[in-house]
Amino acid sequence: MRRQRIVVKIGSSSLTNEKGGIDQQKLDEHVHALVALREANHEVILVSSGAVAAGFRGLGYSSRPVTLKGKQAAAAIGQSMLIQTYIEKFSAFDITVALLLLTRDDFSDRERYRNAYATMTELLERGAIPIINENDTVSVEELTFGDNDMLSALVSGFIHADQLIILTDINGIYNGNPRTNPAAVKYDYLDGITEEMIQDTDTTGSKVGTGGMKSKLIAAKTATMLGVPVFIGYGEGQDKLIQVLQGNGDGTYIASPSKAPINTRKQWIALHSEAMGGIYVDKGAEEAISNQGSSLLSAGILKISGTFEKGDVVQVYGMHDLLGKGEISCSSDELQRTIKSHSDREKVTPSIEVIHRDGWVSVQKIGEALS
Repeated sequence: MRRQRIVVKIGSSSLTNEKGGIDQQKLDEHVHALVALREANHEVILVSSGAVAAGFRGLGYSSRPVTLKGKQAAAAIGQSMLIQTYIEKFSAFDITVALLLLTRDDFSDRERYRNAYATMTELLERGAIPIINENDTVSVEELTFGDNDMLSALVSGFIHADQLIILTDINGIYNGNPRTNPAAVKYDYLDGITEEMIQDTDTTGSKVGTGGMKSKLIAAKTATMLGVPVFIGYGEGQDKLIQVLQGNGDGTYIASPSKAPINTRKQWIALHSEAMGGIYVDKGAEEAISNQGSSLLSAGILKISGTFEKGDVVQVYGMHDLLGKGEISCSSDELQRTIKSHSDREKVTPSIEVIHRDGWVSVQKIGEALS
């Protein structure tokens, strides 16, 4: 089997007991399965839930807290417990682990996004296993990923993983809820995730987790659109992850429709960047950037809106609709002067490159990744 880069997401229900503490037997099995991947010469990134679930008992809660401050306090306790347990268990196999706590800000800020990527690749090159969780102790609602399913999808995309494995307490995707409908049929393989499938899926998660199958389908759709195939399912034994890679996993395999992964720069533009302004182009420019794979030149720009600097991201509009987003190569002031000079018949002003095609993402690609 060729060397692969594997992201494994383990949810709270797969790590903890119903009382909220870390289930040592479950965790031992997961660690052995991850070690088996390493021994098979694969690179491993672990996205691990369980901090809130592991910590809430220590604060005297009888069940998972529902308030933000309760969740953050429980995470502060549980995260320390969780990473210490991982350190102890992996050290028995002479494997170093590293903790990365991320928020949405770490993805939306370009410099932090690059730093996270550089850190993660350096850890992999040094033989460590990055263990990633959302920074629940400081995250506020508008800066969260929603759950670690989406975090695992975004990580698998920007690290260019060969496979995302989402382990859960249900053995795959069904055409109904198998817990309430005995006639529900499991999908062994799917070519993709449709919007109808997402809308028809129950949002209920476990008593100790935040997600349900719906969040996993949304995450799977995002990951596959970023070029990463996904497995969602259940497993037992120390070889369960190896079995998944060999096509024998107990769950559902979801193919990626993308023939090649989207590069990290375009992922950031499409999924994480904030548009600082707008550019409106004529029919010729619309055809060039939408259908001919060309860069956007100033000669095809009709007007601009907003204030932006070189390196910012802007939205580009055609004659009728939004065309996409791109990284601008000049400031709004410079571009405004260039557009004005083009309209001056007494001057012959050469057209400048405003958005290079390598920094351009079409609205179709953005919609596929976000929908």
